[in-house]
Amino acid sequence: MAESPTIFALSSAPGRAGIAVVRVSGERAGFVVDALAPPRPKDRVAALRRIRDPQSAEVLDEALVLFFAAPRTETGEDMAELHLHGGPSIVKAVLGVLGRQAGCRLAEPGEFARRAFQNGKLDLAQVEGLADLIEAETEAQRHQALAQMRGALSELYEGWRRALLEASALTEAAIDFSDEGDVAADAMERARTIVGKLEGEIAAHLDDGNRGEILRDGFRVVLAGPPNAGKSSLLNALARRDAAIVSEEAGTTRDVIEVRLDLDGLPVIVSDTAGIREPRGAVEKEGIRRTLAHARDADLVLWLSEATAPLVPPPPEVSGRGDTFFLPLASKIDISGAVADGRLGVSAKTGAGLPELVAAIAQRARERVGDLSAPAITRARYRERFMECMNSVHEYMNGPADQYELRAEDLRRATQAIGRITGRVDVEDVLGEIFGRFCIGK
Repeated sequence: MAESPTIFALSSAPGRAGIAVVRVSGERAGFVVDALAPPRPKDRVAALRRIRDPQSAEVLDEALVLFFAAPRTETGEDMAELHLHGGPSIVKAVLGVLGRQAGCRLAEPGEFARRAFQNGKLDLAQVEGLADLIEAETEAQRHQALAQMRGALSELYEGWRRALLEASALTEAAIDFSDEGDVAADAMERARTIVGKLEGEIAAHLDDGNRGEILRDGFRVVLAGPPNAGKSSLLNALARRDAAIVSEEAGTTRDVIEVRLDLDGLPVIVSDTAGIREPRGAVEKEGIRRTLAHARDADLVLWLSEATAPLVPPPPEVSGRGDTFFLPLASKIDISGAVADGRLGVSAKTGAGLPELVAAIAQRARERVGDLSAPAITRARYRERFMECMNSVHEYMNGPADQYELRAEDLRRATQAIGRITGRVDVEDVLGEIFGRFCIGK
């Protein structure tokens, strides 16, 4: 078989830095070290070496060099790391020399992680956890992504997959012994017990209020209300910068403006929207339509009305989802001095009420996210696969039990649906479960 290319890339952040880490992975990683920084260090031992251009013998840098022998590496292949001084010219020169080495090329985006997946070091859920960890902006996001990368979700899902495989093996046994009624019936009864327990566990996992996706993507808060209620000023006060234009002219905000906040370690996205009133033109009408659409999809709507003005009731699109998704505010309390109707009062000008508002938003977000230690669905594709799994499980539990072939197909589809989450989809798993039940001499 042809030797697969050895890949390399800058793994630390681009630009000027104290240290720049260049990683190499593939069958020729050791030979690259031999050529650029001889002698090759012992496995997993850092050594100070001069990095040279093999053609010109020019010294490019003095750096720490590490070599990691397969398979105990992140990618499962031989790997090397060059810890260079972080000047852009040094990095450029070393990458240029690596590109001229036989069998080496610059890595494509995500290729190191892809090779780790292909070599069984990470499954798909762990790879996506790694991607989330790199993108994590808050403490809670880091906690969830790190747990997923370390296999918390994969362990749970793999346990369910193994349970389905066990039920599949029992159902296949019922097919094999269909002429022996008692044996087949007993196998199906045991399989249905396993699947019934699994059905409840997966249903509970799905009925989580999208908490994992909310934590990953952000708890969405929409500022809504009539024109000039102080929405843009409040957004700027929460963001602590001028993110939105503030004007006394009604209808200034036409499009949705978003800022991302970190509230007690939780990611929160606050959106400023157009004031809701009878539109005075096509552009304002479109802005109000977008406001209502965002309100329907929000995790929390803050409805602002001026404390000195008559209370403006929110439209059904805003308040119709219940108190969990709705929080009325009285704005501009620096003018009125007090709020008498029980709403939470805030002033973007003086900051009055802002700590209480931030605490209220954070509390709502914590309630939606729930226990951070419990594994949660973090991506829409996981939810889609589990819905497919549940449909097949439902067919299995409610279809005629004596139609063994159809019930076996139900379990095959359910197993494949879960397997697609982690990337483990293989008929050999079912065969291994079946033949593993035989004694050694059979």
